[in-house]
Parts: sequence; C-alpha cells; structure tokens
Amino acid sequence: MQPKTPETTELETAFDRLAAEWRRGTALDSVGKRTIEHPAYQQIIAIGESALPLIFKEMEANGGHWFYALRQITGENPVTKEMWGKVREMQETWLEWGREQGYTW
Repeated sequence: MQPKTPETTELETAFDRLAAEWRRGTALDSVGKRTIEHPAYQQIIAIGESALPLIFKEMEANGGHWFYALRQITGENPVTKEMWGKVREMQETWLEWGREQGYTW
C-alpha cells in the first residue's frame, strides 16, 4: 500500500464523498443510463487514472457497478461477453486486471 500523503488523503476524501453521493442518488435505480450519467459518477471518471486504486478498493469492499467508469478511465475491458450479467465475476475480473497492471489498494 502506498504511503498516505496530503494529496492522497484529499483525493480519497473526495472519492469517498462522491461514491457515497452516487450510491445514495442511484440506490433505487437499476443499472443503466441514469446510473452512469449521475454527476458524482461522472466526477469520479473525470479524476482519471488516480481514481483507479480507489475504485478497485471500493469495488472489492462494497461491490458496485464500476465497470463503465473503469472502461472509460482505462480504455480497456477485460470482461468477456460470456461474463455479462455475472456481476461478481465481472468485479473479480477487473480486480485481477488491476493487480496485473500493478495497482495496489
């Protein structure tokens, strides 16, 4: 795990706030356009690559449909068509991809 710096702490705080806002704002929605267009979700995507370890950490701890954000930030998609709809398998595939890329969380 990387040492905490003031910048990291600020980023983590901002991410946690945005992730909580996104979860609250989409709790009753099925995954779809409203979920990925939520302003907090879009702000997380705008953070870019720095958000990846935080997304992986959040996804590992609490699940969530972070797939669109991960694809937008990385330009990658390790999830195969056969995995679609198997959320836990999709999450595990992204977490494995993150580790293979050298991300820690």
